[in-house]
Amino acid sequence: MGKYFGTDGFRGTANENLTADHAYKVGRFLGWYYGELKKRGGDDTPARIVIGKDTRRSSYMFEYSLVGGLTASGADAYLLHVTTTPSVAYVSRVDGFDCAIMISASHNPYYDNGLKLINGKGEKMEDEVIDLVEAYLDGELEVFGEKWTELPFAKNEKIGRSVDYVSGRNRYIGYLISLGVYSFRGMKIGLDCANGAAWNIAKAVFDALGAETHVINAAPNGVNINDNAGSTHIEVLQKYVVENGLDAGFAYDGDADRCLCVDEKGNLISGDHILYIYGRYMKERDKLVNNTVVATVMSNFGLFKAFDEIGINYAKTAVGDKYVYEYMKEHGCSIGGEQSGHIIFSKYASTGDGILTSLKIMQVIMSREKKLSELAAPFKVFPQVLENVRVKDKTAAQADPDVQAAVEKASAELGATGRMLVRESGTEPLVRVMAEAESEEICRKYVDSIVDVLKAKGHTL
Repeated sequence: MGKYFGTDGFRGTANENLTADHAYKVGRFLGWYYGELKKRGGDDTPARIVIGKDTRRSSYMFEYSLVGGLTASGADAYLLHVTTTPSVAYVSRVDGFDCAIMISASHNPYYDNGLKLINGKGEKMEDEVIDLVEAYLDGELEVFGEKWTELPFAKNEKIGRSVDYVSGRNRYIGYLISLGVYSFRGMKIGLDCANGAAWNIAKAVFDALGAETHVINAAPNGVNINDNAGSTHIEVLQKYVVENGLDAGFAYDGDADRCLCVDEKGNLISGDHILYIYGRYMKERDKLVNNTVVATVMSNFGLFKAFDEIGINYAKTAVGDKYVYEYMKEHGCSIGGEQSGHIIFSKYASTGDGILTSLKIMQVIMSREKKLSELAAPFKVFPQVLENVRVKDKTAAQADPDVQAAVEKASAELGATGRMLVRESGTEPLVRVMAEAESEEICRKYVDSIVDVLKAKGHTL
């Protein structure tokens, strides 16, 4: 991770540690850099960069700042307006853009925002390009064999333009509908759109596929994104599904790259459940490439036990859908994801896609003619205790020999009946201490043993 960009883009509180000036400079660099790459390759046409945004009030400010920077550098900026992160990745890939930018802080509160950079293949931007963006922000850019204290401005007919590109979002909606293998007629489905980017997309897709669609939290006002809504507040949809007698419910986060589900009884169906349900479905149809599902080290211990029982192999990556996708791409895997609901279906998308995930779960429900609770039943979730410990220096805290010794001791005592995991947060000054075991009491005992050492060694704030 760099100075500005973490595992999921440049994120911060709007106009505090992520400002309109930052967005302008990001636009200036990307517009110039991709135009320069084309020019050096013998192509004198302007760079084409597509932008989407979620429903935060500050997203408009960042959009206009990006457009100013892009066009000042000679690039053409194509505006998808309010749309989901996976739709931006899709459009970037299929419509031949040089790169794309999504303005969103995902599941964070409305006062945060972020800039997610996506390459022309619809994937997260390469680290080497992120490094160049950061160097430019710090006035230390060196590229193409030169040092650049400032970038040249486009002039006269070379100045870029902005283009309304809502048609790209509409094509993405059509693409999702085309993936509907079964009619959802007769199914009562709840959607929680988090007052975010999915608010005007998800219902259109489910309606087109014949569902009786019930939607909540689809009235964004700029400050209510993720506010007691969406996948980070799944209890709202759980209550709604039960009270309205629905067959299933799907909750998205602010930019709709995540999906968590609710079965007909109101039970949470997490990202781990989704990996189990769809991984098993693929294996039964001999469609599971390499017989492998890609998860992360944060996936529940019970998931791996369940895969062992049905003969499915699994890989564990570092936390972050970026790492899941990289492993999938390298090894040709067809499904992977995170407990949080970032699920990647590599045949259909290059990033996590919440609406696509809900369609895939519906496909299993319709194909197997079973209720969602029945599909999830064989996977037994192990109790888990996770404590986020705010620390002065997360790297130093985790590297402390006494902390490491406490983790090793706890892991040895748990043996094959559970596990310990201590890791740094990718976006905050936190060390995450997690235990999974046969009871919550056992989990708490071992988590406390690690936290006590962190406190005793003076690492905590």
